[in-house]
Amino acid sequence: MAEQKRDYYEVLGVDRNADEATIKKAYRALAKKYHPDMHPGDEEAEKKFKEASEAYAILSDPEKKSQYDQFGHAAFEQGGAGYGGFDFNGADFSDIFGDIFGDIFGGGRTRRGGNGPMKGANIRTSVHISFEEAVFGCEKEIELTLKDPCPTCKGSGAKPGTSKETCPKCGGKGQVVMTQQSFFGVVRNVQTCPDCQGSGQIIKEKCPDCHGSGYIASRKKIQVKIPAGIDNGQSVRIRDKGEPGVNGGPRGDLLVEVIVQRHPIFQRQDYNIYSTVPVSFAIAALGGEIMIDTVDGKVVYDVKPGTQTDTKVRLRGKGVPSLRNKEMRGDHYITLVVQVPDKLSHEAKELLKKFDELTGNSLSAVKEYSAKKDEGTEKEKDKEKKKKGFFK
Repeated sequence: MAEQKRDYYEVLGVDRNADEATIKKAYRALAKKYHPDMHPGDEEAEKKFKEASEAYAILSDPEKKSQYDQFGHAAFEQGGAGYGGFDFNGADFSDIFGDIFGDIFGGGRTRRGGNGPMKGANIRTSVHISFEEAVFGCEKEIELTLKDPCPTCKGSGAKPGTSKETCPKCGGKGQVVMTQQSFFGVVRNVQTCPDCQGSGQIIKEKCPDCHGSGYIASRKKIQVKIPAGIDNGQSVRIRDKGEPGVNGGPRGDLLVEVIVQRHPIFQRQDYNIYSTVPVSFAIAALGGEIMIDTVDGKVVYDVKPGTQTDTKVRLRGKGVPSLRNKEMRGDHYITLVVQVPDKLSHEAKELLKKFDELTGNSLSAVKEYSAKKDEGTEKEKDKEKKKKGFFK
């Protein structure tokens, strides 16, 4: 009995109304996942790869897709030697397999001239700053290794008196064509020349000082200006302080990641600052002035009488400056927490008891409630006794 084929849309995991780009993207992911070269000897992976390829060959062709939507698999049951009797002739897999083979075997298709000017790679480093430095900005000095053109060969890499020669492997093109045998035949893949690294030229006699690299590495100190309002994990870009360019291209950039140290009091969220401030019981009850720490220094705040724990206070403009405009700042939000003293003198305890008696007698509330409850129980018992005595 012939194996029941799965629906092509189900195979690729796409909707029946999916456009060409969606179908192509889905197939590329499956082809890369189950390609036989990625799973040598795995029959199940090969089966899934062929199944996905058959589905793509049909759904990527508007005419065949229309036939399949109308008649299903029956429209192609007279086919030739493909998976399950399907003929792959006419299906275009060239652009997809060019990318896939680049991922599998390395390199990938070069999309621009290999020996043209290219910008140098970026360099990444980090710097540690305090919470206050992140708020108001600062300058830091970092030390790192940078490459500069070799003064002996003027950056050519060749021994003085000599020059570079055309690469014999690529003929000066900077690229070579590699062929790979695939399930569908031979796939041509353009890669950067491994001998000249895409420059199109090689050095026969290398400079004795830079050993053919064209650059001399040295330790340098660089001043980094940290803008006000920067947050933890953000980076400062310093132009033209990265790796040297290739074939006359510009230098890359230096990316300095900022690591902000934790503050013992303040916490930051976006451009706002949050903190918790203790308030004595007396000030919370009677009201009074307290000192609040901010990034701008201490400020005086007048606490209202009867303030409760978790009361929120907002200090406008005492937060973090905006990176775009340091004159615009967030706010500082304070949570007031009423502090209960854990050590009291005998005199203070007596005064507190007196205070409690005058403000509701909460210390005796439970005893009074229990006493009233017991009194009520005794009265109920007396009533029961009287009832029993009356009906004897």
